[in-house]
Amino acid sequence: MRGWTMVMLGLGVSAASPALAGQAAPDPGKQAFAPCSACHAVTPNTKRMGPSLHGVVGRKVAGAPGFAYSPALKAKGGAWTPAALDAFLADPRGWAPGNRMSYPGVKDPAKRAAIIAYLKTLK
Repeated sequence: MRGWTMVMLGLGVSAASPALAGQAAPDPGKQAFAPCSACHAVTPNTKRMGPSLHGVVGRKVAGAPGFAYSPALKAKGGAWTPAALDAFLADPRGWAPGNRMSYPGVKDPAKRAAIIAYLKTLK
């Protein structure tokens, strides 16, 4: 009886394998971004408490159309390069003192890298 149980278990796993193989692994960047989605949309021209982050990589800092940015971010200048995003995500208030984002930052460099990789896909 035990032999048949093992055979049936093996057949069940084999039958389920194609279904399991079709499931994509969760995107670590999207998972790390989840807290950000409370305030930021990822679709174009969608405002929440913060601006949409669709197309943010390469965009001018404080450059999303129609969003009322803080004077601190307006004065910062430059573009949202991966390096600028990394510095901002690590310490938003330190990178642009006086900005309005209340988020404390992402201390884990691997999580920041995952978020930035995810943001690069939002085009």
